Parts: sequence; structure tokens; C-alpha cells
Amino acid sequence: MFEPDFGSTFDPVTHTGSARLGEVLSAFSYALDLTEGQPAGHAIRAAWIGTQLGEAAGLSGAELSDCLYTVLLKDLGCSSNAARVAELFLGNDRKLKHGFKLIGPEAADFLHFIEETVGQDSTAAERSCAIAVLHEQAGPILTGFIDTRCNQGARIARRLRFSNRVAEAIAALDEHWDGGGMPSGLAGEAIPLLARIALLAQVADVFYMTGGPEQAVTEVVARSGTWFDPVLVNWFVELANAPNFWALLGRSDIADQLLAHNAAQVLVPVDEDYLDDITAAFGEVIDAKSPFTAGHSDRVGQITAALAAELGFTPTEVRQLVRAARLHDVGKLGVSNRILDKPGPLNAAEWTEMRAHSMLTGEILGRIGVLHDMAMVAAAHHERIDGTGYPLQLDGSLISRETRIITTADVFDALTADRPYRTAMPLDQALGIMAQGSGTAFDPACLRALDIVLAQGLADRLAA
Repeated sequence: MFEPDFGSTFDPVTHTGSARLGEVLSAFSYALDLTEGQPAGHAIRAAWIGTQLGEAAGLSGAELSDCLYTVLLKDLGCSSNAARVAELFLGNDRKLKHGFKLIGPEAADFLHFIEETVGQDSTAAERSCAIAVLHEQAGPILTGFIDTRCNQGARIARRLRFSNRVAEAIAALDEHWDGGGMPSGLAGEAIPLLARIALLAQVADVFYMTGGPEQAVTEVVARSGTWFDPVLVNWFVELANAPNFWALLGRSDIADQLLAHNAAQVLVPVDEDYLDDITAAFGEVIDAKSPFTAGHSDRVGQITAALAAELGFTPTEVRQLVRAARLHDVGKLGVSNRILDKPGPLNAAEWTEMRAHSMLTGEILGRIGVLHDMAMVAAAHHERIDGTGYPLQLDGSLISRETRIITTADVFDALTADRPYRTAMPLDQALGIMAQGSGTAFDPACLRALDIVLAQGLADRLAA
């Protein structure tokens, strides 16, 4: 596990061409695992399975590379339906999503899941009402979930510069061989091959992690001809019977094995512009988790850029810091929407889960060599100069100037945007509250810079 060094000095460097796309995106896939409630490394293991299937299907070169990235990034759009899942099922969206992937292949299995899981911590009346709605509208509700996720995932895949082949496969992830899938009811070979591979690989890993190799094979075979292309199922069974297939999948260095595969060798250097695009795209993934954070990561990035420039940072330093600002809340993908969107005060257990997002941000960014310097800067954005912040209650002398800038930007945007427990504050009220925390919560120099950039029209640019 990555342990961020919050006290280190931020040292921006130019990373042009120094990172491969696979290294960056495989690390970001851990964030996608969080929002789906999956064990760490799910996307990487599924991508390994999918790549083996791709080879069996005769894919090579760019096509095989596209297969790897389709499976690795299949959950790009999944944060977009988290709030709706939590609302309709009256529960922890991450736990519910984990359970969704374990539902059997029959319609009755979903109805049983509803009875077993909906509103476990709610009143009997709330639970009864939610179950009735889900029974009556199960089809449209599920189609809506999947349609939102698929469209969002495909759009972000294109923003990450992937081909239509990858985007269209992500959009068709939940289509079934017999036409009973969603959202478009595609059937047979009308479903893109990469989508067929990705769904099979996903199911195989989910059941492998819960019940081992035998259950993985059993569940895949049980869906042959309904969910899955029978030819792919036959190839998967052959792979599953091969020596060392499962042993390799269970290795702690499976990410290294994936990146060493031929499919990951198609050279796509991550230059500065591409790295900007990647961080902006994952900022969208983060913000889609809650309806109250739409555009938050981008606005925090814009505010951070203005503050850093006013405080004398060089353009290269500003660029690096904006990436950290866009990703400061990536750990919130590991927090339930029942907490993120709660309209009232959080209880002690909920606060513990909420505060954990800072360390999760550090762990995720710490996996990415080209972004490693961001980890300590972004993860400390809830620390306070007086030492009462979290997660580590750092003394002010250990909080970098870069983190202080992000903290100022983050809080200003949060105060001036709608939240589940209040409406957006007027500018003067927000600035007044922040002024009361000068020297305790906020760096006075950052607050002075905020006043200056707002006077220069920053608020209008944010609203545009």
C-alpha cells in the first residue's frame, strides 16, 4: 500500500513521453474498482482474462491492445449511476453494485436480490415502498442504469483518445448473446467482439474472487448461449484448464504481468497534453459520483491555476498542480453515496468512511509513477494549519504551499455550490466564512490571492 509523504516538498518535473499509457491507466483502474465495490485489481485481472480470450479469437497488434483497454476501462461510466442506485435501493451503492455482479442469470434472481438487499437499514414502510417501485419498474430502472453508464463510459473513452472500437465496446458491455441484455437489446455478432469478451472476463473474475476457479468456470458455462458467445465460452474453458492460468491470475504482480503482455506494448507515450486529458477525464469520473459535485474537479482545477499563478508559480508548476487539484477527490469513489449525498449530519461511522477518502486519494495517485508527486499534495487537502484537519492532523509546517492552494480552491468551490445539506452560498458569505479561518484552516496568502483573482473576474469565468 502506498504511504504518502505529506511533508515532502512538491517537485514538479516534465514527464513528456516518460510514461506508457498502460502504466497510467492500469493504476487509475483501481479507482474504477472502488466505485464498483470490487476487490482491488478487478479490472486488471479481468483485462488479463480478456486479453487471453482476445488472442484466442485471433486478435493481434492494435486490435489486441484495444481489447486490453476495453476490459481495463469497462467501468469508466459506472460512477454516473451510483447516486441513483443508492437512492432506489436505499443502501450503500458500492455494496449493492458488488452484489449486482453476483446475481444469477435468470430474471427471478434479480427479484430475489431486491427482496434480500433493499433498505436493510431503513424503516419497514420505506423498505416496502422501495421494493414495490423496483418490482413494478424493474425493466426501465435497470435499462436506465445501464444506458447512463454505457453512454458516459463511451464518451470518456473517446476523451481518453481511444478509438470508436473501444468506445462502442464499452457502450455494449451489458448486451447479451441472446438479445436479452441492455440497453439496446443487441444479439449475437451484432454485439462488438470486444464487448462480448469484456463481459465474460468481468463475470469470470467476479466469481473467481468470490468462489475460486471452479465457480468462475461454472458461472461462465451456465451463461453460454444466453449471456455469452458459446465460442468464447469454449475458449475460456480451454484457458481455464491450461496449466498455471489461475495461479498467474492470483499473483500479486498480475499488473506487471499484464503490462508485460504484447497487448500493452503498442507504444502510446503519455506527453504533457495527454496527461492533462487523462486527469480531466478522471475528474469527470469523480464528479459523476454525486449530482452535487458536477464540475467540481474542473472548477477546483481552474481556481487552483489562478491562485498558483497569482502566487508566482511557473507555468510548468501550475500545470502539475492543476492535475493534483483535478484528482484531489478521487478517493471519494470509495465512499457510499448514502454518505456523500446525505442531507443531514453524518454520524461517527459515516465520518470515518468519509475521511478515509483522503488516504484513498494518496494510495491511488501513489500507484502512478508519472503522477506520484501529486499524491502527497492532493491527499492532504483536508489538513488544517492549526493541526485539526484530517487524515493525519498534520502540523501546519508539514502542509505544503501547493496543498494549501488546493484546500483554498476546494473549500471556496464547495461553499459556493449546492450541497445536499444546503444551497450554494453567495460569494460574500463564502469569503466571510473563509476569512474567519485565516491562519487556522487557510493560508492567509492563499486567501489574499483568492480575493485578487476574484476581483479579476474568476467567478464569471467559472460560471461560463
